[in-house]
Amino acid sequence: MLDLLVRNATLPDGETGIDIAVNNGRITSISRGISADAHTILDADGWLVTPPFVDSHFHLDATLSAGRPRVNQSGTLLEGIDIWGELSPTLTVEDIYERAREQCLWSIARGCLAIRSHVDITDNALLAVDALVALRNDLAPWIDLQLVAFPQYGYFRHPNARANMIRALDRGLDVVGGIPHFERTMMEGGDSVGALCRIAADRGLPVDMHCDETDDPNSRHVERLALEAHRLDLHGRVAGSHLTSMHSMDNYYVSKLLPLMQEAGLAAVANPLINIVIQGRHDTYPKRRGLTRVKEMIEAGIPVALGHDCVMDPWYSLGSHDMLEVAHMAVHVGHLTGVAEMEAMFDSVTGTAAEIMHLEGYGLQEGCNADLVVLQARSKVEAIRVRANRLYVVRRGRVIAESAPQSVALTLGSERESVDFVSQKG
Repeated sequence: MLDLLVRNATLPDGETGIDIAVNNGRITSISRGISADAHTILDADGWLVTPPFVDSHFHLDATLSAGRPRVNQSGTLLEGIDIWGELSPTLTVEDIYERAREQCLWSIARGCLAIRSHVDITDNALLAVDALVALRNDLAPWIDLQLVAFPQYGYFRHPNARANMIRALDRGLDVVGGIPHFERTMMEGGDSVGALCRIAADRGLPVDMHCDETDDPNSRHVERLALEAHRLDLHGRVAGSHLTSMHSMDNYYVSKLLPLMQEAGLAAVANPLINIVIQGRHDTYPKRRGLTRVKEMIEAGIPVALGHDCVMDPWYSLGSHDMLEVAHMAVHVGHLTGVAEMEAMFDSVTGTAAEIMHLEGYGLQEGCNADLVVLQARSKVEAIRVRANRLYVVRRGRVIAESAPQSVALTLGSERESVDFVSQKG
């Protein structure tokens, strides 16, 4: 007797009519015509079954705080920073925990079962650290949270960041973060990269830095990040997030930079929703898009994931934590409409992101965790096109979220028919 049997699934590689057997929280078999009884049987009805979505860049400590204490009327980064400065003194552990928990429920409903969240550690009380460590433990049966120690106001620039970094890591944060472009000078920014990578190397931790999140083509801290990853043998454990200055760099320099990143085993995390909103604000026309060079990095063999970054906070008042919306925006703004490119964007919010985060047991193979999402789409590209409805979300072989198939009933004269915006079966 199986715990779960999913019948008639379409797999991400396009294979159809597949059954997936689950026992004890693991996938035990993937093949056609599995003959077995199960406590729960799901008929996928030919819909796409995929591993869960993964958000490799988010800020749970700020999420769902939009409008407190006031609305960002301009929608700009600078006003958002001012508002956050007004809100921060009023925060409590309980407030951060409850907002982040509600956000995680949204995420689970959207089929996102892993989030890497950056956590501001420049608050001396470390309220967000305590709140999110508790939340990570409480929600572990349903969602994986990775927490990045993030010196939001600069590792050297903020007077308490260096001491707080150690305190935060000692309290159980998982990843070393940084923000070198926010330091006072380019030199000090580079020095912060070196210092933070040394901490990670000494502790055996990964690194994920907000890096060069600016329109300035001379912000080149990713080069130093690649150097330190190579020098300290952190290959495969370092990610540069945002990397928006690369959008404005000259092609010759980028032709040198990409091989350095690849050699150092760097990964990149782009955040298309937030970066096309925040970047290019000083431009008249033509306006820069701000998204980093996703296509070129993939072509250079650099793993690229996509993050949502923000949902309803002082910097971004929109969002519902739909990772397909993130991929959909990347496809458009990055000129990534080739079939292989669109499929790569789906992978950037699933498998590639999981690899960057080193998630154990992730995937759709025998022996992997039985974490699955049944999407109302027939392919990865179609899932992006329609931002597919999540019919079932499965965690360790148990259905934890479900919704009815979406369609619209039309009455045209005397005829009544339904439209569901997806391909017909077969």
